[in-house]
Amino acid sequence: MYNMMLVNCTNCHTPLQIPPGAKSIRCALCQAVTRIADPREVPPPPPSSYSQSYQPTPSLPSPSPYNHAPSGPPPSPHGRKKAVICGISYRYSRHELKGCINDAKCMRYLLINRFKFPEASILMLTEEETDPYRLPTKHNLRMALYWLVQGCQPGDSLLFHYSGHGSRQRNYNGDEVDGYDETLCPLDFETQGMIVDDEINATIVKPLPRGVKLHAIIDACHSGTVLDLPFLCRMDRTGRYVWEDHRPRSGMWKGTNGGEAISFSGCDDDQTSADTSALSKITSTGAMTFCFIQALERGHGATYGSILNSMRSTIRSTGNDLGGGAVTSVLTMLLTGGSLGGGLRQEPQLTSCEPFDVYTKPFSL
Repeated sequence: MYNMMLVNCTNCHTPLQIPPGAKSIRCALCQAVTRIADPREVPPPPPSSYSQSYQPTPSLPSPSPYNHAPSGPPPSPHGRKKAVICGISYRYSRHELKGCINDAKCMRYLLINRFKFPEASILMLTEEETDPYRLPTKHNLRMALYWLVQGCQPGDSLLFHYSGHGSRQRNYNGDEVDGYDETLCPLDFETQGMIVDDEINATIVKPLPRGVKLHAIIDACHSGTVLDLPFLCRMDRTGRYVWEDHRPRSGMWKGTNGGEAISFSGCDDDQTSADTSALSKITSTGAMTFCFIQALERGHGATYGSILNSMRSTIRSTGNDLGGGAVTSVLTMLLTGGSLGGGLRQEPQLTSCEPFDVYTKPFSL
């Protein structure tokens, strides 16, 4: 088996795998073409370079998805905002979902208009994208997650939103409290496989340096701990909560490198939607995204606890009045998506790399 070489994209610096013999490669994210230099064409250094004063250049470390800051001016003192938004409907398949692409559009609208994310810093992956590198395939989603954390610096705010199928599979290395790995199902999961929580954690959680904040909003079945964060906030119907320790018995650290990572997920690890299995058509897809946006639009977004309480309350009353009260333009987009079902038995979850007081910690993106 040959070893794949890596080269950084000349535009966005994403590590790219070079097929043997290739003279150029196109980046899946920014589409820039990076030419591969032939070492035989590199001219020798001038003779003076070999004088006694010559100091050999230290060998460079292997390219990493995390340690190459993007080109351009330095970030503002207030930090940069970047987001990856993925919505998958699995159209024309037996797994088809309703509303997931609509969820993605609504989240993009919310980030731009309420939280002032620059449009150029939001990477959308849906089946409606005309660019083949923006389709939510396993490879494209992996590359997008690498891009999200690449070059992050103190003050940056990162967001990952996923609306689609989630599943779980038996864990054999003993690092899961419940014995299962949670997974996300990209568009081509039936042929290319799922993305496991261990990989998600290694890609967008572990590299986060101090001062960087990541929020994940995962609207999928079995999504409770899909980022493999060490602590889960278990809240009862009265709003009382306790933090559960989900750190592996092996002692492996699944937290960040000093940064902050917090995830809102649509349900617990062992839950699906009201009346279907994880890999069939579910009309309730989008309920969690709807409830998250509604909590913010109705003024319940001051703290993590107020958001979680609002979401859980709305989920429980789905069959009665999910869209009652003032409906904003964002919620109207969701309502027209036909993605809301009744009688949900899912409980939104909150996980974090560190425990905190959910009712005093302010929420911000």
